[in-house]
Amino acid sequence: MAAPGPKLLVLQHIACEPPAAYEDEMLAWGVRIERVMVDQGDALPDWRECAGIVAMGGPMGAYEDERFPWLVAERRLIADAVRAGTPYWGVCLGAQLLAASLGAKVYPGPGPEVGVLPVFATPAAGDDPVGAKLPPAFRALQWHGDTFDLPEGAVWLARSDAYEQQAFVFQRAYGLQFHLEVDVALATEWGEVPAYAESLRTTLGAAGLAPLIGDLRRHEDDSIQLARELFAAWLERVVGLTRQTVSR
Repeated sequence: MAAPGPKLLVLQHIACEPPAAYEDEMLAWGVRIERVMVDQGDALPDWRECAGIVAMGGPMGAYEDERFPWLVAERRLIADAVRAGTPYWGVCLGAQLLAASLGAKVYPGPGPEVGVLPVFATPAAGDDPVGAKLPPAFRALQWHGDTFDLPEGAVWLARSDAYEQQAFVFQRAYGLQFHLEVDVALATEWGEVPAYAESLRTTLGAAGLAPLIGDLRRHEDDSIQLARELFAAWLERVVGLTRQTVSR
């Protein structure tokens, strides 16, 4: 029987935004997951007991402390862990929380970016152990209205036509604005979340969910594969794990 695998802390902000394909890759590597539903009041554990942190998306803004007081403690945890060198993987809100924790401004953009849209790797991505896995151009699900400034000391990894800040790395911490990890079933659930439905209506119209799902279905396999390749590179080259044989 294989020894217990390393533990990753997963910070989740709404039930319908799990790590999805990233979680599949964690399980394939024999990783133990400590999941914290931050929005439901779960206590934040000691991050020092975990090999890394994965922070997912959510409908709240990284700056909405009055509506979501738990954001203060979460940003503090992220700042302390990341500056101590703990590997971090943040997606959408998770990327915005990383930026805010490093002192960068997070704010509403000029309009929602919603759809399966082109993303472009920067030249610097090719020199990064994870970013080098990004194709020069690829399509990814976007579903956000907030954006952020690049934190001081961070390296810019990806952009889109609508928003310059799509991916960055700071030391051993990565922030991705886009969603490679989401499949058709999960995206369909998102269409039922009021905040997500409103940004969808604003961008694509009242009947916008069906064409978005159709686009995602056409690109789903490539997106999920890229998600797992990127995350595997992070697990191996940043967290420093080796793939374990998982006993059932």
